[in-house]
Amino acid sequence: MLNRFAPLVPLALVTLLFGCAAHSPVSEPAPQQPVKSAVTAQSSSVRYLETPFQEESATENQLASFADGKSYQLPVLADSILERGMSLIGTRYRFGGTSEAGFDCSGFIGYLFREEAGMNLPRSTREMINVDAPLVSRSNLKPGDLLFFATNGRRGRVSHAGIYLGDDQFIHSSSRRSGGVRVDSLGDSYWSKTFIEAKRALAMAPTIVTARK
Repeated sequence: MLNRFAPLVPLALVTLLFGCAAHSPVSEPAPQQPVKSAVTAQSSSVRYLETPFQEESATENQLASFADGKSYQLPVLADSILERGMSLIGTRYRFGGTSEAGFDCSGFIGYLFREEAGMNLPRSTREMINVDAPLVSRSNLKPGDLLFFATNGRRGRVSHAGIYLGDDQFIHSSSRRSGGVRVDSLGDSYWSKTFIEAKRALAMAPTIVTARK
């Protein structure tokens, strides 16, 4: 599945700065050259660490504890979420948007997880980053993991989010100027510098999910 997503992003994509629901507007950086059950994710009482590039890995025991000792269907759910997300590339950015009429970054993530995994994630990125799910190191990312960024110039303060695709790429709803839902590379210097942490929210998915056809 990962390889079929890899060629979708030209290496010369212009990197832009994005905002999200419940956050102040942000400026644009200089361009670079070359089943459906309503399962609500609860927020953790522990605030996220305001340290970029966290390297705290999610262990198998941690993941099992979230799935009541049963292996959750991460590959199946991730494929479903990402395939639906890819079908929405080009959907316009809309501040506060949570539907196919337009998404902001957290609205896009919430829509996909609700529709494809039966999960209700917190609405804003500030709440979403505190969801009680395993932290994942950047070197151990899997498709479907949530990525969080500090794009408003305040180091460690989350303001944007996306979903990891694999092969160092992620999908997100960006800004009006950059075309809304799109794919970018986590390896780009801008995204690498603004990356805060990742969480495996799919570890909290219901045991039985009816995937969309």
